[in-house]
Amino acid sequence: MSGIVLLVLTNLLAGERVAVTAPVRSPPAEQTSLAAAQELIHGLQAQLSEMEAARSHQLLAGSLIALAVMVVVSVVLGGIVAGRVLRPLRTITAATRQISAENLHERLAVPGPADEVKDLADTIDDLLERLEASFAAQRRFVANASHELRTPLATMRASLDVAVAKPRASTQTITLANRFRTELDRVDRLLEGLLVLARAQHDVLDDETPVSLRHLASAALTARATNIAEKNLTLDDGDLRDTASIHGSPTLLACMVDNVIDNAIVHNQNGGWIRVATEDEHGTVALVVETSGAVLDQEHVDRLTQPFQRLVADRTGSERGSGLGLSIVAAITDAHIGRLQLHARPAGGLRVVISLPRTAERVPA
Repeated sequence: MSGIVLLVLTNLLAGERVAVTAPVRSPPAEQTSLAAAQELIHGLQAQLSEMEAARSHQLLAGSLIALAVMVVVSVVLGGIVAGRVLRPLRTITAATRQISAENLHERLAVPGPADEVKDLADTIDDLLERLEASFAAQRRFVANASHELRTPLATMRASLDVAVAKPRASTQTITLANRFRTELDRVDRLLEGLLVLARAQHDVLDDETPVSLRHLASAALTARATNIAEKNLTLDDGDLRDTASIHGSPTLLACMVDNVIDNAIVHNQNGGWIRVATEDEHGTVALVVETSGAVLDQEHVDRLTQPFQRLVADRTGSERGSGLGLSIVAAITDAHIGRLQLHARPAGGLRVVISLPRTAERVPA
């Protein structure tokens, strides 16, 4: 824009006429005729006009050439300057993208003068330091909570066993002890669920190895065969494939599959059915669990991945339910860079689809 303004001003200034006073000369001895004098004047004026036009054209051409050269020079120099200015920002962006929950100890440590870019890098380093401290504290909690919270539960169970084992224990004491033991089991399961949920949400995958979803699903169904028979459920597991294997944490994936199967059994209707299958396509392995049951609202189903979220009362009647099952499934799926889909079946019941990447080269979320 500055070059265009300069070009316009140059042409405006070049178009102005400059008045020059001719020197006074003594008239010649012989006077020329008036017609000859006028003809000479017209000729001189024509030559002067041609010279001015040529000068203006030459000035315009030179200005255009100078403008073109300066445009190229400006683009090149602007690119070089912008590259030098933005190079630290690119470095900061690339380094920040490589930092995840597993390497929060790394810092950008951008060298250079104390300018805005340096301030930005130092601010990000301070943020990473605070995040590292926060993650470390939460992981210490996950590591210590199991022992600290289960010790009182074990003490209560031991006290109950001692009270019941006494020779003169009354029937009322035994009944109360059994009821108390049932509640302790529920608290223990709730505690286990919270610990697994915390571990999955913090992406603590220290035991990654190839895992077969088919084997996990078969083991979960076999372990719950009695529960399936008690509710007279029809099981369809003919579509479990041997090729359904992924790379992940066996402990967390087993917990994920167990929670999905438990949810399918506990929240199913008597005499209903369960279908468990695996799908393998385009580098993704999916576990599909479908159940019969009442017609559900999809809006309510979408909230089941939040902790302690339940549907209507017919899905909360079991004493085993804690409202954490699908929350744990969602957290473990996210930790393995997967996707959990919950669909209310039009005919009633629920369809759960867990899609997980097969490859071990996963980018942390």
